[in-house]
Amino acid sequence: MLHRHLNHQRFTLAAIDDVISRGRWREWAELRRAALSDRTLLEKVERVCRPYASDPYAQRHHFWMHYAEEHRIAA
Repeated sequence: MLHRHLNHQRFTLAAIDDVISRGRWREWAELRRAALSDRTLLEKVERVCRPYASDPYAQRHHFWMHYAEEHRIAA
C-alpha cells in the first residue's frame, strides 16, 4: 500500500496510522507480520492508537491497540 504523503515503505508512525486508518486486509497482514518479527513496532502501534482511546468510533485503532498490548505482554 502506498501511504499518502509518504514516499517510502517503512513503518513510521505516519505509515502505521495510515495502514490502520485506510488499510485493507492485505496491509493489516503485512503490519502484523512486521510487528511479530520486530517487537518495537508494537510500541509504535500503541503510540499511534493511544490518542484514539477515548473515541468510541475509532474501532480500527481500538482493535490494534488491544492487539499490540496482548502481543507485547506475551513477548
